[in-house]
Amino acid sequence: MIKLLLVEDDANLCYIIQGGLEDMIGGYKVLTASNGEEGLDVWKAQQPDVIVADIEMPVMDGYEMVRRIREQDEHVPILFTSGRVSPKDVVKGYELGVNNYVKKPFLAEELHAHITALLKLMRGVSAQKEVREVPIGKLFSFDTVRGVWKQKRGEERMLTAREADLLRMLCEHKGQIVRREVILSRLWNTEEDYFASRSLDVFVSRLRKLLAADDTVELKTVKGVGLMLEEKV
Repeated sequence: MIKLLLVEDDANLCYIIQGGLEDMIGGYKVLTASNGEEGLDVWKAQQPDVIVADIEMPVMDGYEMVRRIREQDEHVPILFTSGRVSPKDVVKGYELGVNNYVKKPFLAEELHAHITALLKLMRGVSAQKEVREVPIGKLFSFDTVRGVWKQKRGEERMLTAREADLLRMLCEHKGQIVRREVILSRLWNTEEDYFASRSLDVFVSRLRKLLAADDTVELKTVKGVGLMLEEKV
């Protein structure tokens, strides 16, 4: 049973999606909130498996709600729903820690597909048992199973599921170009979706910040083709 928190100020839409997930699809317990403030309260009390939230809401919008959640929980999957989102809004959401976007209007079946793919992605690493560390440059290593970024001086950081999956792909093909459409297809289940493409750019930026302290390794963009994790001899 998936415990889902649906934060939506449109009562009719909320009712339709809740009924679709619980009654038509099954396997869901849907908790509801009508704004970000209520969403925070339900999240704290119920600890849902996934959160689906509108952006524009009274009292507290989706951005502020996500910001506060991510201060305490880096791992709960969060999807934003919106009918009109500018490129600036998309980037803002991903930088706050949103995992994906679902464009309104949508059906419960479509939302279910997004949730299933996201949960499968985020739980895949934890299901593995063998630990394998890949050296990256002179200063870093990456635990490809646990998704942990390590510095040789002892510091560790747990990457988000999407960060870990992207870095894992790049490590598997170190020194080779990984085509952009291949990354989008494997990690976002699409090759051309605008939101997915912008999301990829955000995660590339995050990984580059991790690598910035070591000038022997670089995450390169090959214009019009893809990405390459390159170590300099």
